[in-house]
Amino acid sequence: MSSQDQAGPAPVSAEDLAARFTQAFGSAPDGVWQAPGRVNLIGEHTDYNEGFVLPFAIDRTARVAIAVRQDRTVRLLSTYGDQGVVTTSLDSLEPGTAKGWTKYPLGVMWALRERGIDVPGLDLLLDSTVPLGAGLSSSHAIECAVISALNDLTAAGLGAEEMVLATQRAENDFVGAPTGIMDQSASLRGAKGHAVFLDCRDQKATLVPFETEPAGLVLLVIDTKVSHSHADGGYASRRASCELGAEVLGVKALRDVQVGDLEEAGGLLDEVTFRRVRHVVTENDRVLQTVELLDGPGPVAIGRLLDASHASMRDDFEISCPELDLAVDTSRANGAIGARMTGGGFGGAAIALTPVDAEQKVRAAVAKAFSDAGFTAPEIFTVSPAAGAMRIS
Repeated sequence: MSSQDQAGPAPVSAEDLAARFTQAFGSAPDGVWQAPGRVNLIGEHTDYNEGFVLPFAIDRTARVAIAVRQDRTVRLLSTYGDQGVVTTSLDSLEPGTAKGWTKYPLGVMWALRERGIDVPGLDLLLDSTVPLGAGLSSSHAIECAVISALNDLTAAGLGAEEMVLATQRAENDFVGAPTGIMDQSASLRGAKGHAVFLDCRDQKATLVPFETEPAGLVLLVIDTKVSHSHADGGYASRRASCELGAEVLGVKALRDVQVGDLEEAGGLLDEVTFRRVRHVVTENDRVLQTVELLDGPGPVAIGRLLDASHASMRDDFEISCPELDLAVDTSRANGAIGARMTGGGFGGAAIALTPVDAEQKVRAAVAKAFSDAGFTAPEIFTVSPAAGAMRIS
């Protein structure tokens, strides 16, 4: 990691988080668990179309200290903000009842109870270094840390696939965000030095080597500070377009449409729906090509695919924004071998795969371009593939 990396807040150690928990709640926690955020290397809006994605867990995490209670009370506290302790009851866990960050742990508790798991009352303290609203899946990091803890504390014995589906249900039905399974899969299944090649139809996950340092590269994340929300209309409308496209084309999901089918599809779909479909179909193909290249020549060969992915999201799926386009274009113009927006879109972050010797030039050029455009200064930092969710104390 660069010595000039804008690394953001340092994570609170497990020992310090446990001590803060004891101070806040009056007794020690039963343990501390962590789960990482993620960067999606390529494969955007393909997950809910039963397609392919290639995310990796990053070295920024959400950590939770938790103690089981003997009553039905739930008390939640975070190390950031001034919300104070939020107190609720297991008996009042219903979709639409939670606000702010508490939606995520409470949603997981609700989803596990819906599966018939006897979730106890608990006290919980959260600390997270995953940037909020940046498209790095801060919400799923919280959910995956909580479900890992509850899986241990209740002896539920859930495997990774079951935890993925439970957190997806929490997102879809409790939080109200129509997301797929990519983010949870990366957070729960990630491994150091690898990306997770995920088939979203059957949840088959394969680890693919992805290490930038031996290739003389860094992966820069450019957080544009443009906040986004998956629970708003833009994400839902794109998903509806994909479902319409699949219905008109007579397939179960857009996963079943190949690049060679697009010419015929163009004659069956209205212009907007066709462009949405074209993005998903070509993006699936780009994921498969990226996996093949990472297994062969390595990261130095995937720049053109990152570039093509961004163009498709900007033009066909229309989920970019001026700040993301500026980050991507400026990075490329100053030495990045490939760049794209990452995450659900409408804000958030871009990634730039950059030679080490061009890193400082890219950082400086992006910062200047944002300043010249009158945009909020971006946060720029490097990430590397990290391990998935685990108990750390």
